[in-house]
Order: sequence, then C-alpha cells, then structure tokens
Amino acid sequence: MEFVLVFRRDHRSIAPPLEEEDLLMYRKHWQDWYLSLAARQRLTRPVQRWDTQGIAIGQSGVLENGGTVEGLIFIEAADRAEAAEIARDCPILLLGGCVEILQGK
Repeated sequence: MEFVLVFRRDHRSIAPPLEEEDLLMYRKHWQDWYLSLAARQRLTRPVQRWDTQGIAIGQSGVLENGGTVEGLIFIEAADRAEAAEIARDCPILLLGGCVEILQGK
C-alpha cells in the first residue's frame, strides 16, 4: 500500500535556531533516514523539496500560514502500522514536529 508521510512543525513555537554543528547533525539524520528508506525500497516516488512558505486559502481569502508543512514523501508499507513504524524514525520528531500518515486509495 502507498502512504504519504507529511512532515509538520510549527516554526513559530520552535526553540532558538540550531547551532551550526547541531544543524549539520540534523541534516545528516535526514539524509541517513531517506537513504535507509531508499535502500529498503520504501520510497515510491522521488523525494521532492517543498516551499515551506506557502499560502492557505479559506472562505474569507488568504489565511496566515505558519509554515507547518516541512515536506512530504510517498512510501510503500504493508499497512498503517508499518507506515507508523517508519515514521517513528523521522528526524522531524527531534524538533518537536510530527508526521501525518495518509493512506492512498
């Protein structure tokens, strides 16, 4: 089954920016996580970078967007439990973010 993992983090409530060394370690964690998913043939589409400064449209027009979506990836998993297990290793969790798991139909 295909799932999309949506990475969310509220940029307004995050602690002060990471020090350079911590930022490098955080980026390495992302790289290692992606590569492990690719090695296990879990990625169903190429990883794509996303603009985190998008806009949201509501009935009254453009809404303030806190930049809560950091990105997303599409994965293959046997079921929602396996997708959740994959998401538990996501680096976004280290910064207080979360991973939303949506199953394709």
